Amino acid sequence: MTSEMPISPTRASTLSTNLSSILTRITSALPTPSHPPPRLVAVSKLKPANDILSLHSPPHSHLHFGENYQQELLEKSKLLPREIRWHFIGALQTNKCKPLAEQIPNLWCVESVDAAKKADQLQKGREALCQREKEYEGIPLRVFVQVNTSGEEEKSGVEPGEAAALCRHVREKCPRLRLQGLMTIGAIARSRGVAEGKENEDFVTLKEVRDQVAKELGMGKEELELSMGMSEDFESAIRCGSNEVRVGSTIFGERPAKKDAKVKDDVDEGKE
Repeated sequence: MTSEMPISPTRASTLSTNLSSILTRITSALPTPSHPPPRLVAVSKLKPANDILSLHSPPHSHLHFGENYQQELLEKSKLLPREIRWHFIGALQTNKCKPLAEQIPNLWCVESVDAAKKADQLQKGREALCQREKEYEGIPLRVFVQVNTSGEEEKSGVEPGEAAALCRHVREKCPRLRLQGLMTIGAIARSRGVAEGKENEDFVTLKEVRDQVAKELGMGKEELELSMGMSEDFESAIRCGSNEVRVGSTIFGERPAKKDAKVKDDVDEGKE
């Protein structure tokens, strides 16, 4: 499959430079040099599988890639190596949760769980996968509970006060899932408007919600990760304690319209 997927040397060089730049900025944003860096999810939605293969190949050998659309993720997962760790970060539809968890064995994490019924369907899908492919028997599907910290109506996510109940449901009722932590999409306007030395209040809120959830569930704070920060505000999120940032356009460049996107680019070997 991947042998039939040529990569333009010019494109590969651009992607490598962009990823290296992000990794350098992540390191610079750490509170101390010894602080463990957050996981970097390269958000590859609407970009061809060739781009993903380029970054998954040496020298970077990047593992974590994020997708927003279920069908696009399914198609790319069939073309690319199973070593890739896929993150689904888009809005979840209840009726699509089971096939999502069942059809993509190397789905590493679903980041947008905001209802118990969606968690239940992911549980059923992972159960079906484990029954079909026994090597996944002891490997849970990680999930983040999405929290709407900004109060914006158009954004998905549970209210901060409802997060603990959903986290408890995942832990107690969904044995094929692993509660990885909490996720939010911060309001970009807040990140842009933050004064020097201050942080986006959405990130502060998620940290407070995580602390409260950990207390209510009898967990250590370090057992619940924070997934927060995107291209425009990941450095602020890291300063606020993010364990995972999701960066797309700064690595891959501007995205095409969805109708123009290609799952696989048909560039010819060696052509620029």
